[in-house]
Amino acid sequence: MKNKIVLMALLLTSYMGMAQVQVPQMSTKAKIEQVVGLTDISIEYTRPNMRGRSVFGDLVPYGRMWRTGANVNTIVTFGDDVVIHGKTLKKGKYALYTLPKAESWDVIFYSNTNNWGLPETWDESKVALRTNVKPAALTRNVETFTLAFSRVDVDGADLEISWEKTMVAIHIEVPSQKLALASIDETLAGPKASDYYAAAQYYFLINKDLDKALTWIDQSIEKSGANAPYYFIRLKSQIQAKLGDKKGAIETAKKSLELAEKANNADYVKMNKDSILEWSK
Repeated sequence: MKNKIVLMALLLTSYMGMAQVQVPQMSTKAKIEQVVGLTDISIEYTRPNMRGRSVFGDLVPYGRMWRTGANVNTIVTFGDDVVIHGKTLKKGKYALYTLPKAESWDVIFYSNTNNWGLPETWDESKVALRTNVKPAALTRNVETFTLAFSRVDVDGADLEISWEKTMVAIHIEVPSQKLALASIDETLAGPKASDYYAAAQYYFLINKDLDKALTWIDQSIEKSGANAPYYFIRLKSQIQAKLGDKKGAIETAKKSLELAEKANNADYVKMNKDSILEWSK
C-alpha cells in the first residue's frame, strides 16, 4: 500500500510539472509581411488595447521613450537596404522605438532587438536610424494598437503607427529600380556559373551526353575564374574519368584536392584521394 501511495505521488508531481495553464493574453501577438517593390519587409509586435484608458500623454507619456507596442520588442526586418526620410538603413532586423511628443515623434530603429521593452541601458551607438515625424489626428478611435502598410507601390510604402486618435506615418523607399536593373543585366548576360554546374551535374548523374556535361562544367569553372570551388573541379574530374580520360581526371582531381585542403573540407579531401588512387590503377 505504501508503495502505491509513493507511486501515485510521483505521478501526480510529474503531471503537475508538465501541466501549463493557458489563458488569453491581454495584448496579442501579431505578424505582418509586405512585399514593397522587390523588397520583403516584416513586422512582429504585440498589440495592446485602449480599454477605456487615455493613451498619448497619459498611458504613453509625452517626452518619454516608448517600446511602441507591448511586452517584447516590436521587430521590423528589411530584406534590402532602404531609405527612410532621406537616410539609409541597412537591411536587417531592428527594434522599433518611438519618442512621442504632442507636435512631433522621434522614430528610432535600434540594432539590439533582444529586450523586454526598452533596453536596460540605452546605447546610442545601436541607433541605426532616427527620424522625426509629425503625428496626424484621426477622426475615430483605434482601439487596438496597429502597425500597417499603406500607399504601397513599386518604390516605397508608408509604415503607419495608429492608436487612439493618433497616426504617425514613416515613409520607406525601397531600391526596386536598382534590383530590377541588376536582375535584367544578370539574366540577359546568360547562365551563371552555378547554372552550368547544376546542368553538368545532372547530366553526369543520369549518364547523358557527357561531352556536353564536360563543356558545361568547363564553362562554370571559366565563369568562376580564380574563385572556382573545389566541388566544381571535382565534378570535372568525375566527368573526365567517366569519359575514359583517367590521366586528365587525375590532374583535375589533384587541383580539387588542393582547394579542398585549403578549405579544410575533409570529405572532399578523402573523395579526391580515393578517386586519384582508383584512377591510377
